[in-house]
Amino acid sequence: MTVLARLGLSVPVIQAPMAGVSTPEMAAAVSNAGGLGSIAVGATDADGARAMAAATRARTDRPFNVNLFAHAPARADPRREAGWLAALAPTFAAFGAEAPVALGEIYRSFVEDDAMLAALLEAPPAVVGFHFGLPGADRIRALKDAGCVLLATATCLSEAEAAREAGIDAVVAQGWEAGGHRGVFDPAAPDDRLGTMALTRLLAARAGLPVIAAGGIMDGRGVRAALDLGAVAAQLGTAFVACPESAADAAYKAALLDGDGRTAMTDAVSGRPARCLRNRFVELGETLAAARPDYPIAYDAGKALNAAAKARGEAGFGAQWTGQGAALARSLPAGELVAVLAQEMGRA
Repeated sequence: MTVLARLGLSVPVIQAPMAGVSTPEMAAAVSNAGGLGSIAVGATDADGARAMAAATRARTDRPFNVNLFAHAPARADPRREAGWLAALAPTFAAFGAEAPVALGEIYRSFVEDDAMLAALLEAPPAVVGFHFGLPGADRIRALKDAGCVLLATATCLSEAEAAREAGIDAVVAQGWEAGGHRGVFDPAAPDDRLGTMALTRLLAARAGLPVIAAGGIMDGRGVRAALDLGAVAAQLGTAFVACPESAADAAYKAALLDGDGRTAMTDAVSGRPARCLRNRFVELGETLAAARPDYPIAYDAGKALNAAAKARGEAGFGAQWTGQGAALARSLPAGELVAVLAQEMGRA
């Protein structure tokens, strides 16, 4: 049985997890419309994950995806962290604030979070996805034994092959165009920066797994193109940011819908490369030579700077993650957007 058949999807569209943006309301609406909705629990703890999953189940009886971060745990480096805070200090001061005295690891990786695994196994979701890497074999086996379909992000063939060997059921081919954090397993290694089209075709031909295309896809024609390249579905994130169910704030949505659509890859916000609208934080990062602390320690500083800026009415320091298809964004209810995507696929 194919992955799509196991999930009962009538529309080959997956709403990207998007920590901080996706909500149970969004995920349920997408799933109810025939796609696969997603919630992101990498930025919360086990109790938070339970609450988000319960809220989603209260709104849909269809499958949905629970996404986790599987990065190597951060290594604290007080010297590097102090240097980064010193580099940011003038910007904090410009907003009448002081930089934090110290930084912490604000998210736990699933690779070491036993409480999160226990929470998932209490009420196993239909789909579990991994970003930034793969958890250990014991965690993968436990989730598969519980009946979960497992997805993992891959940005190159070697990552997709590792996913296949680990027992992952389908791979999300994340092209360089994609918004949000690059899913590279090792951010210190060279990044081939493969585009969605080339990566999707490569993985469809050689990875030995069903492929879900992700990156820059904003409408039904883009979904159809991904299917023509051999993907079984397409994952869209930026397309859902402006939906009313989105948790993105008004400034983020306005910058997406009313801006020029220009994006850039930056590691200044969180410590890992991520595609963002070209805002003031991106521009600041391009001027700072100080070494970034490990993800997500650097994100602790990024969030504090955004809070200081917002308190003074400046929204340009937010994590406005956006893919290269930003100029094609539209504001529709999530379920309606899935229906429109299906109609556009039919006309393509």
